Amino acid sequence: MKRSLMKAAVVGLSMLCGSGMVLAQSKGDFGKREFDSNCAACHGSKGRGDGPYNPFLMQRTSSDLTVLTKNNNGVFPYERLYQVIDGRQAVAQHGPRDMPIWGADYLAQAAGYYMDVPYDPEWYVRMRIIALLDYINRMQVK
Repeated sequence: MKRSLMKAAVVGLSMLCGSGMVLAQSKGDFGKREFDSNCAACHGSKGRGDGPYNPFLMQRTSSDLTVLTKNNNGVFPYERLYQVIDGRQAVAQHGPRDMPIWGADYLAQAAGYYMDVPYDPEWYVRMRIIALLDYINRMQVK
């Protein structure tokens, strides 16, 4: 998926879901913030699989996220990666399915973020995962 299309999807979803407040309150790159808080510990700050928690993984081969497009014949594996982040696709290095399933974690965070305000929790989760996917897509080596 082209970067401009990915950015448009992130902006469009944030407006549709009413979660634009999250992006508006974010300083800088929202996808990078998501990556730094949830992925960098294992995948490294540059996404090359060299994070400080890598030695503690079940298998010490944390995926190099910068070559996903290259390893998929030049196509960013958007749907598969979405499922991995959301928790529907199992990944051996992540261990049992109770860790990490960011979709479930994002749902729990949404309840605390919105409290008594009506919101659609699925859109909240989707917006955060899409922002993260956009950032990972921009990491890809040429």
